[in-house]
Amino acid sequence: VSAQPANPFVPKPPHFLPRAKSVIFLFMDGGPSQVDTFDYKPRLEKEHGQPIKMDIPVTAGNIGKTLLQSPFKFRQYGQCGAWVSEIFPHTATCVDEIAFIHSMVSEHAEHTAGCYFVHTGFPRQGRPSMGSWITYGLGTECHDLPGFVILDSGVIPKGGNDNFGSGFLPACYQGTLFRRGKHPLADIQPREMETTIQQEKISLIQRLNQAVLGRLGSAPELDAVIANYELAFRMQAAVPDLLDLSTESRATLNLYGIGQKQTDEFGRQCLMARRLVQRGVRFVELVTPKTVTPTGGMIDRWDQHGSLPEQHRINAFATDQPIAGLLKDLKSHGLLDETLVIWGGEFGRTPMVEGNLDKPGRDHNQFGFTMWLAGGGIKGGTRYGATDEYGYFAVENKVTVHDLHATALHLLGIDHKRLTFPFSGRDMRLTDVHGQVLKEIIV
Repeated sequence: VSAQPANPFVPKPPHFLPRAKSVIFLFMDGGPSQVDTFDYKPRLEKEHGQPIKMDIPVTAGNIGKTLLQSPFKFRQYGQCGAWVSEIFPHTATCVDEIAFIHSMVSEHAEHTAGCYFVHTGFPRQGRPSMGSWITYGLGTECHDLPGFVILDSGVIPKGGNDNFGSGFLPACYQGTLFRRGKHPLADIQPREMETTIQQEKISLIQRLNQAVLGRLGSAPELDAVIANYELAFRMQAAVPDLLDLSTESRATLNLYGIGQKQTDEFGRQCLMARRLVQRGVRFVELVTPKTVTPTGGMIDRWDQHGSLPEQHRINAFATDQPIAGLLKDLKSHGLLDETLVIWGGEFGRTPMVEGNLDKPGRDHNQFGFTMWLAGGGIKGGTRYGATDEYGYFAVENKVTVHDLHATALHLLGIDHKRLTFPFSGRDMRLTDVHGQVLKEIIV
């Protein structure tokens, strides 16, 4: 990778012709259960309540061996015949646009380490996020907004904002968190009554910074400060326009479920994601919404160690229509072909019951789970890899987190082995010394 230009956000050429320009990461924090969403296992129905007939490792909660059938019905959809749980009726209509990876594996079954791993390829804080690597490698085509944006729907993943950090990359590449409400970025609200006064202050600060830069020579940290000041000033005009949904039709708002109590929050964030990539933002992440139960309690993300039938259904209801709306809206705007959409959590869940059968849950499972991709050069209607008959272990075409990262970079025109940054005595990369591109799911 060549030396970075003075403006770290300027668009940079890819290594080869890209299929995608932007990424939308729909991060389902907590670990959705693969056997209750997109990985149908009839054997669980036949052996429900019986001990699992295979050797298994000790789970995170040492929950035992009793099998639990899915509480949800499955049906096949689309020309591809993909099996989808009844809790995703809207996503089910999009399966011919989706490549389901049924053989994902992770190295970590604890939430914080798992979240760091799927975001950064490393299980501890301090490494650059995938969004940071992508904006470092490609810059951004958007002049007035950050290249890497996180839309806060209510629950920040375990591990906090370090999931979105720039690590050892220059600070300008870290994710910018847009919080809920009318003022998602309080730090860019001007304190001055007149624009001219603010411009004079910023101009003075930038002249001082440039003077220091002139004495020091190359200083990536100071370059980042200068670029961030200039970007923040431009965002004061760009963000209000971004948030103004009055230009969207009622049909579009309805498509995302905006205006409906349980889908409004995540629907707005999904629509915002479309508007961001439409403006050239390189990487957008949406996190799990703060979902309230009918009795007024809050669901703990997708982390259902108990009451899974009720709570997985509620979480799916809050996200299903908005996500399907996003895929359909991207396609109608001609953006799906150039936008890679990724759905999934940090791991999956076991096929055995945790707790009792009256209010069953499932424990963490990193040995085999499902994620899916759509758009941006992905071969729709694809089912790649497989778990065993119980849905516990990946047994066909195992896919690692590093493989997922390598594939995302490839679709953006980046060779994951060539995207490096010198740190701690060696050239670091998102995929470390691992990663294979999943060519079988690419058009």
